[in-house]
Parts: sequence; C-alpha cells; structure tokens
Amino acid sequence: MTTLITRDELKAAIAAGTVTVLDTLGGEYYAQQHLPGAVELVLADVEAQAAELLPDRNAAIVTYCSNPACPNSGQVADRLTALGYTKVRKYREGIEDWSEAGLPIESA
Repeated sequence: MTTLITRDELKAAIAAGTVTVLDTLGGEYYAQQHLPGAVELVLADVEAQAAELLPDRNAAIVTYCSNPACPNSGQVADRLTALGYTKVRKYREGIEDWSEAGLPIESA
C-alpha cells in the first residue's frame, strides 16, 4: 500500500519545490482545476509517459485525485511503484480537501 501524505506535508513540499505532484484525474478535470504545479498523468498513460515525465526514480512524487473515494491516485501510485519509483506517496483527501481548505488552485 502506498504511503499517505497529509495536506500540510504536501503544502510544505510544494512550497519547497521538493516534490512532483501528479493529477490522476486528467482531461477536463485537470483543465478546470489542479494543485499548484501538478502534472497530469492518468493510469492509461503511466507506461508510456512515466520515464519522460519522471526521469528520477528516486525523486519524491505525490499522486492525488478528487477525494478518498476516487481510486485513480492509488492506481497510479501502485503502477509507479511497480515500475521502480521509490518515493511515491498519495494525498488521499484529494483536490476537494485542498480547495475546501482555501489553498491555491490552478487551471489550464
């Protein structure tokens, strides 16, 4: 199971520039809103795009989707771990929690 990250931990990592954040919703959802600096990566594209988007398999990566009920972030995190990425964490609460806390959101 993927290690979880809290909102405060993620906020600090984004501010420090020490993490790559992956939006696993993609498409229209990503275009409408995503966490600051997040990169779009859906499960169907992990095999084809991971090496290019995430060249350092030891870098800190956090996946998220909409809320705890959304399976996307866990699926992408598990796939990245299977591909050899060593520091993958999941922000289980997702963008709903982030925006409800009044934290900044970007759009495409």
